[in-house]
Amino acid sequence: MNSPADQGTLDAAPDADRRKLLTAATGLVGAAGLAAASLPFVASMSPSERARAGGAPVDVDFARLGPGESLTGEWRGKPVWILHRTGTMLRALESPAHRAKLADPDSRVANQQPPYARNAFRSLKPEYLVLVPVCTHLGCVPTFRPESAPPDLGPEWPGGYFCPCHGSKFDLAGRVYRNVPAPTNLVIPPHKYVTETGVLIGEDTR
Repeated sequence: MNSPADQGTLDAAPDADRRKLLTAATGLVGAAGLAAASLPFVASMSPSERARAGGAPVDVDFARLGPGESLTGEWRGKPVWILHRTGTMLRALESPAHRAKLADPDSRVANQQPPYARNAFRSLKPEYLVLVPVCTHLGCVPTFRPESAPPDLGPEWPGGYFCPCHGSKFDLAGRVYRNVPAPTNLVIPPHKYVTETGVLIGEDTR
């Protein structure tokens, strides 16, 4: 005959088995719930985002970009700026006096732009500039300074890009000025226009 102590041990054995079974079942349900909850996150990492991070071409629509305004896109993990230049901006870029201040006004340095951007405007369409705003000195991002003759940049400043890190200056075509730390013009990425107000960055017509 079992003693009361023995009887308690026997009763405890089924309880322990039941707890193990419930723990295992709860773990399976939790794992299933985690997998289900993860599906939206995994789905959000769509091929387009992974392709963008890997350098695939990126569509940018600039239908709302007014004259004198700039917007920012992204390609290969770097910013890309699109500027809608005004007539005044375009005329300044062609001025002989302005060109004389530039280190490479004709974009002769290779690999800074596609062949079709080796012109005064460094673009396919004069009114639109597409560039990577990463200073060619040490990789800082210049600031967009479209105003003419601001007090901090002097009376001869016609508008352009100013790097606050070490003082490099670029015009509104991304061309570098003489006697600044940056050695070359800003990079123009490969691009092509797919609509009147849409550009594909990272791919061209070649």
